[in-house]
Amino acid sequence: MGIVAGLDSSSAFTRIVVCDTDTGAVLRQGYAPHPVEAKSAEVDPQAWLLSLGEAAGGGLLEGVQAIGVSAQHGLVPLDRQGNLVRPALVGNDKRAQVAAADLVDLLGGKQAWAEAVGSVPQSSQPVAKLRWLARHEPENAAKVAAVMQPHDWLVWQLLGRPARRTTDRGAASGTGYWSAESGTWRPDLVELALGHPAALPEVLGPSESAGTTPEGLLISAGTGETMAAAFGLGVGVGDVVVSLGASGSVMAVHDEVLADPSGVITSFADATGMHLPVVHTLNAVRALRGTAELLGVDSLEELSELALKSTPGASGLVLLPYLEGERTPQLPHTAGTLSGLRRESMKREHLARAAFEGMLCSLADAMEVLRGRGVEVRRVFLLGAAAELGAVQACAPAVFGAQVVVVQPGDYAAIGAARQAAWALGVSEGTLDTATPPSWQGAVAQVLEPGEELAVGQAVRQQYIATRDQIHPGAFGEGA
Repeated sequence: MGIVAGLDSSSAFTRIVVCDTDTGAVLRQGYAPHPVEAKSAEVDPQAWLLSLGEAAGGGLLEGVQAIGVSAQHGLVPLDRQGNLVRPALVGNDKRAQVAAADLVDLLGGKQAWAEAVGSVPQSSQPVAKLRWLARHEPENAAKVAAVMQPHDWLVWQLLGRPARRTTDRGAASGTGYWSAESGTWRPDLVELALGHPAALPEVLGPSESAGTTPEGLLISAGTGETMAAAFGLGVGVGDVVVSLGASGSVMAVHDEVLADPSGVITSFADATGMHLPVVHTLNAVRALRGTAELLGVDSLEELSELALKSTPGASGLVLLPYLEGERTPQLPHTAGTLSGLRRESMKREHLARAAFEGMLCSLADAMEVLRGRGVEVRRVFLLGAAAELGAVQACAPAVFGAQVVVVQPGDYAAIGAARQAAWALGVSEGTLDTATPPSWQGAVAQVLEPGEELAVGQAVRQQYIATRDQIHPGAFGEGA
């Protein structure tokens, strides 16, 4: 039996899992919050190292043979000596929204970007942050000689800052200057954004190693948090991951890039050689919380119990949950809509039910965008605390029209990083090949089937679509 570790450096904390290489069983775990200042839009990367050291304390890594790293998205700008030009700009910094729009125009529109890198610039991407830097901090921009992302930088630090800097295709695909189609960097887009060239890390394959630490630990290629979580869950072709946060996302595993000039689909590469097209919604659990406040209930659990007193279709009530505008469909300046008010439908339980159905139907809209591009949907993995709610579980299989898998909460990004480390270790030892990752135990999950409720769920969807298309005609073309 071998032992590997996976660490996930998120926006708020570092989690480490130590796993058995053969089964993926978690043997030990470590956790440390990031310092308060490391949770802002600008971060001194040394804070990530301090958190990592704290999480790994107490001999957590004793006996570990290889380490994998996953981390949040962001930009780490370096000078010619490899020192920080300024604090890192992380993904949740929205200041680059204007810069992203500027880049779209500079290259000739969304179509040009979709063809170049498989996605349209967003404020969270390093390419937009480079443009922001060039416009707002020209003196700092002029010093930038190399650019990395958080996971690249952490791997480089663990290896003792060697001359060779590396990344992986998953993290590279989120930069806005790597072509998922050709698998190559687009340095011309870096120059377009920054105003001059900058060195980019070498892109490693999924099972390659970045090197060995001075202590003899193998370090795998690492990847971004999204890609690591998908790998940790063990999803494959036919699987879709729906994340229920304040906002929502629908992510699939697909065998090709889905370039989308509308910008609705963001096409990432995964940690195995496949692709991860993602569609985002701006409103998910925030619609539930808003409804709970309106109805005066204290928790989402109570809102769920109330919703289950209603029936499918919520007595004709339909909630379009576009409370913060919406990204899918692209209606940035719209508001939510409550439709179907009649005397018999004006009851608390019907509004509660309409909130759950509206949230899930909105996510089903996002799923249909992927289905419309040929993505197969056999199973839907439901993530987030709201996935445990009874009303979500009662509605989701029928609304999505597929088997729903509610996974037990876990550190899936860290587990994915550990699985990648086991793969690189196995390849280095000759026990695994470069095309086949280790087969680990899947996530503990509850499986829900649409069953006899499928027809009812589709009726709920049609009621929602009819209302959506009446209020926002043409938002989905011919309708999702």
